[in-house]
Amino acid sequence: MIEHVHNHITSELQQNTKTDIIFILSAIVLNLIILAVNSGFANNQKKPDTSLLIMFLFVTLLILLNLVVIFGLLKGKQTRSKLINGLIKMYEDENVAKYYDQSLLSNYNTRYNLFMMVVVLTGIIAIVVPFVMR
Repeated sequence: MIEHVHNHITSELQQNTKTDIIFILSAIVLNLIILAVNSGFANNQKKPDTSLLIMFLFVTLLILLNLVVIFGLLKGKQTRSKLINGLIKMYEDENVAKYYDQSLLSNYNTRYNLFMMVVVLTGIIAIVVPFVMR
């Protein structure tokens, strides 16, 4: 039974990682697309008022989607922590905890914080650059 629980927890960790990758890549790609689109609108001299309105709509979309991604990453961070803590308890019960370096938990937290920083920074660039170009 222990092996079944261990396999279930590790498969959940793998699914968590895949979901996080999708969140991160989606946010970065969307931020770069909105940066390109808004930069194009910033250079549009024919209808400046319409271009500005569209730029603000894209900025609103970017902020909302980045908030969803950050929320998803925070939940992923919490889930990973709970799953790993469960594994550690299981390892302690089986007297094999000495083979798992618990400093990995802080490494995972740092990694999640860096991922969120990348999403936020690309979002800020996607917002600021087109308005500076204008």
